[in-house]
Amino acid sequence: MITTDHSPNLVNVVVIDEFTLSDYKEFEELVNFKVKFEGPISLLMDLREMAGFTVDVAWEEIRYTREHAHDFRRIAILTDDQWVTWSAWLSQFFVDAEVQVFDDEGEARGWVAASDEPAA
Repeated sequence: MITTDHSPNLVNVVVIDEFTLSDYKEFEELVNFKVKFEGPISLLMDLREMAGFTVDVAWEEIRYTREHAHDFRRIAILTDDQWVTWSAWLSQFFVDAEVQVFDDEGEARGWVAASDEPAA
């Protein structure tokens, strides 16, 4: 199950229990809508309560990130799971976005918000 929230140029996703293909499709629809009207977005994925994901989610994630490699600015992933951290590291090869893993929500939110600040 997922919950989503969004603000300009940002999508927040919290995954609770198992991450299913229907959850991922819901995420895709929201991101596609936001990108269409706002351009590249940042993403905050809270995976601390994720119990696992189905194999079809893994395949869909690879397909989607390859097709939408330029649609993201920054991707912050909240987790304390080493496998998820490793997977996030690998995903950097498929997107143009900066990807970082955090275990502190405040730090993750601050880092993602900094992507909207003008360069000095």
